[in-house]
Amino acid sequence: MSLKELNKVQCRAVEAVEGPVLIFAGAGSGKTRVLTHKMVYLIQEGHYHPENILAVTFTNKAAAEMKERVMKLLKTDTLPIAIGTFHSICARLLRNEAKHLNLSPSFAIYDVQDQIDLIKVIHKKLEVHKDILTPNAARSQISYLKNKMIMPSAQLKKARTRLENKLAEVYAAYEISLRENEALDFDDLLLYPLELFDKAPEVLEKYQNIWKYILVDEYQDTNRPQYFFITRMAEKYENISVVGDDDQSIYGWRGADVTNILDFEKFFPSCQIFTLEKNYRSTEQILDAASAVVTHNDKRAKKNLVAANGSGELIGLFETRDELEESDAIISALEKEIKLKKRTFNNFAVLYRTNAQSRALEDNFRRMGIPYNIVGGIRFYDRKEVKDVLAYLRLVMNLKDTISLRRVVNFPPRGIGAKTMDKCVEQASLDKVELFDVLENAEKLPIRGKQSEALESFFELIKKYYDIREKLSACELTRALVEEAGILHHFKESNDPEDAERLDNVNELLNSIDEFCLKMPDSPLSDFLEEVSLLSDIDHWNDSDNRVTLMTAHSSKGLEFPVIFIAGLDDGLFPLYNALESKESLEEERRLFYVAMTRAEERVYLIYATNRRRMGGENLLGMPSRFIGEIPDEFLERIEFQSAVTHRVVGGSRVKQTRVEVTRTVTSFDDFKVGDMVEHSIFGAGKIMVLSGTGENQRVGVVFKDGTKKKLIVKYANLTKIT
Repeated sequence: MSLKELNKVQCRAVEAVEGPVLIFAGAGSGKTRVLTHKMVYLIQEGHYHPENILAVTFTNKAAAEMKERVMKLLKTDTLPIAIGTFHSICARLLRNEAKHLNLSPSFAIYDVQDQIDLIKVIHKKLEVHKDILTPNAARSQISYLKNKMIMPSAQLKKARTRLENKLAEVYAAYEISLRENEALDFDDLLLYPLELFDKAPEVLEKYQNIWKYILVDEYQDTNRPQYFFITRMAEKYENISVVGDDDQSIYGWRGADVTNILDFEKFFPSCQIFTLEKNYRSTEQILDAASAVVTHNDKRAKKNLVAANGSGELIGLFETRDELEESDAIISALEKEIKLKKRTFNNFAVLYRTNAQSRALEDNFRRMGIPYNIVGGIRFYDRKEVKDVLAYLRLVMNLKDTISLRRVVNFPPRGIGAKTMDKCVEQASLDKVELFDVLENAEKLPIRGKQSEALESFFELIKKYYDIREKLSACELTRALVEEAGILHHFKESNDPEDAERLDNVNELLNSIDEFCLKMPDSPLSDFLEEVSLLSDIDHWNDSDNRVTLMTAHSSKGLEFPVIFIAGLDDGLFPLYNALESKESLEEERRLFYVAMTRAEERVYLIYATNRRRMGGENLLGMPSRFIGEIPDEFLERIEFQSAVTHRVVGGSRVKQTRVEVTRTVTSFDDFKVGDMVEHSIFGAGKIMVLSGTGENQRVGVVFKDGTKKKLIVKYANLTKIT
């Protein structure tokens, strides 16, 4: 293997094989190349046998790619190097040495759902009410404590509140139950090796003598147990190389500690330090703008990234008036990039801070027929809490919809289980009536009084809104139903940390129905449900992988795209409001912004909104993210944009909540027929193969000249007839 393809600093980092090595690898600077070449160098130069090398990373995908690259460089089909994730390496070690911990070698590994199911049993045994501590919240808190290496006894000693005491009690019972079930959770896989090393020092020495050289990827993402595992393994020979970028440490919320990489030199004073500063991914404009922001952080190692790809274009900056115009601006820029640069859809990624932000983007992409993929999350209208609310609405519109009935009869929880519903089905069959009608006289069923009361109450709720469904607008009916059904209250009062995002998603659904009512004030709720159903089926028209990628900034780490859009850059959204409360949290948000920007190879667009719907459907006047203000003006191109949206701000001020009336200007369009040739701004020329409806409600299926098939809503698609 030749090192000629490496730059000078990369080459020196590869050749440093004696003693500890710290490699600060800036974004796009070739850290994976350095790691793989270093493994090959260690073997080919005769420094170590393959079986004496341990390489640790964070994902199975990264480990597989690393192993494949090394085997290709070594020109071999077998490789005895131990390459894997922390969890897989530790699991293998524990199975081999389980006897030292009185543990069965065939122990089970519990995933998140297994943990929750176990905690549910514990809750029942300890009579823990979900109003005090939900099973999912308990699981999250226990995982957090384990990442901090806080054991049940320590948690009990420091507990002050009723909740903290109850958590400590559940935590202790959980650990006992895991042992009884001969099971470990993911956190245990990291903690048990440390216990093993303390109880059996000879085992530690055994593995120190096996893995004489250790390499660690993404070292900035290590938590406390991972840090101790690596340092214990390396303390005998101190032949260790760690690679990472403190500016890309974005997982503090799940236990990662950026000081592990920043303080590496303190634990290994003799370490050699290399800084990879030549970026092979992004242009100079992107790098300089991103660096200008992250340098506002105090807790970081200084580095000066230099782009290998030339100066490039300025950072595009859009000011939009709300999330609707924000998505229009993205589509407008995307359309121009495709036309002028001949790009394809898979050249683009849209990043946002929270999953709830995808809704407005998804709606507009679907209406315009733009194919997309959601990464690191599920499509907005497929999220459970969103589907639950839609099921309520479908049931109100159609009492014979037994699928929707079964979905929501026990949401929010009413104590109505599957067995109770089975009895309802039996009774409906005996009485030869609809399943919904059985609920009206639930006292006749062979069930407990509380259950029959819950069923009758549910019946009255749905029947009430069924009877008035034509008297209220879609948004009035939905907001009233969601409130009376207790859905908002259920999520607001929950101790489950994930329910805050579920509440955001429900509110975002309510916002989408509000927008529907503003656009089409005379249309019934059934039209909205039909539109959502139709839009969800668009993907069936195009099974190509050529799609725009939508994902959170966290999910984008490790990926790269020619063009990146960062949406929702409002102060309070990115960075989040709660991150403004501490310097550490704000610095992590700033690193996250840096990661988002440096995913781009050629162009970055930043977008913020001066009004945005927040909790409860209210519009708030917004300010651009402070991160935009930290980018020098010479890197920014402010792009004027105005979509076909008319806004009128009603009342309010910059410190008070405001209401924004939004109406979309309906552009003129032809009344199409099958066989018409049409032109689309992005897809080009095509032929209408199927259609339904007329005027504003017309929908068409078009086959474009490249074979792409799309189903489009004419009102939004801006199609024009061509000859």
